[in-house]
Amino acid sequence: MRIRDELGELFSDTDFVGSYPSRGKPACSPGRLALVSVMQFAEGLSDRQAADAVHGRLDWKYLLGLELADPGFDHSVLTEFRTG
Repeated sequence: MRIRDELGELFSDTDFVGSYPSRGKPACSPGRLALVSVMQFAEGLSDRQAADAVHGRLDWKYLLGLELADPGFDHSVLTEFRTG
């Protein structure tokens, strides 16, 4: 939570605009996925564990600026993000 309190938004979606098409299925926020990837590495989590953390941990929701009821995303999204 200190990261968000002290630094604010670390990754902006505009940093990733060239990586995503303007049409088609809506994507998860690339800025959020980048931050999830950093936290995943820092905590040594698998993709599934990181996705579960986004879904259920209040500290991760706060860091990512998500509503408490946000359902998160499927763990396969992280693999797609890294390969994209």
